[in-house]
Amino acid sequence: MGQILVGTCSWTDRALVGSGWYPPGRRDAEGRLRHYAGQFPVVEVDASYYALPSERNSRLWAERTPDGFVFDVKAFSLLTGHPTREAMMPDGLRADPRDPAVLDEVWARFAAGIEPLREAGRLGSVLFQFPPWFRPGQRSEAFLRECAERTEGWPVAVEFRHPSWWEPGQDEATGALLTRHGLAAVAVDMSQTLPSSVPPVTPVTSPRLSVVRFHGRSTAWGTGSKEDRFRHAYDEDELAEWLPRVRRLAERTEQVHVLFNNCCGDAAVRAAETMRRLLDGAQPVAAPLPRARSAPFAPPTPGPRPTPARSSSSSSSRRAAG
Repeated sequence: MGQILVGTCSWTDRALVGSGWYPPGRRDAEGRLRHYAGQFPVVEVDASYYALPSERNSRLWAERTPDGFVFDVKAFSLLTGHPTREAMMPDGLRADPRDPAVLDEVWARFAAGIEPLREAGRLGSVLFQFPPWFRPGQRSEAFLRECAERTEGWPVAVEFRHPSWWEPGQDEATGALLTRHGLAAVAVDMSQTLPSSVPPVTPVTSPRLSVVRFHGRSTAWGTGSKEDRFRHAYDEDELAEWLPRVRRLAERTEQVHVLFNNCCGDAAVRAAETMRRLLDGAQPVAAPLPRARSAPFAPPTPGPRPTPARSSSSSSSRRAAG
């Protein structure tokens, strides 16, 4: 049985910081991360999607977290075909993924930015979340093949936002494609009432890792503000639906990362706390009385360190942006 690590997609979200979840005296950058790492064994870095990760930050993150804690790092937007702001590009480079020189340089900067995490054994995975217009086809398969070549040896997870990848008739081919390249499939929980809804399938495409991301079940997905898209507080019944699925994944992989992306206030950390309690087999908690204090939340057994990856891009001593 593989380990199940539960956490959230960001520990620095403004709504979380303002929610009061972080105690007094632990609300600066270092205090927040140390407090979070005392509660959960994994976190997703989403800032790396908007700006290239920096070696300095990665080194500080590794220093401020205990052995066994891992970071799932979201790939920079240019590397997944998303629109990228010119201001986020290093050294005045154009945000043009069709330019091989630009693409090579961005890959090199990204690899250098996460190198301290890899060296410290703290890189849980690199998440490639592809846009809704990324559909099955020859061009997409070629793109995935290039990603696999550039990230050879890294722990990589792939999330598709277009539902056709996992629909009947395509799902087996998608699973085979990811398996061939050694890429872990990401399962998602989201509202199933929308044309863009990705089905809650749980394929296993890598013996090392499976990832489940909980986006919330808002019907404003893809249309509303960030708060509208992610405003959802999971109840125990909704989380319990996933218990057998997550446990089956753990039977077939070394590690399962369960991450909550319903980042609105403290909804994600509360859902993560509940999910871990349910996975541990604890009984449901009765509705709290006014001013009741919750019991201390002990961190789970740390997971094994990921195997250090070899980058196909040359990393240098250049300072990564972001």
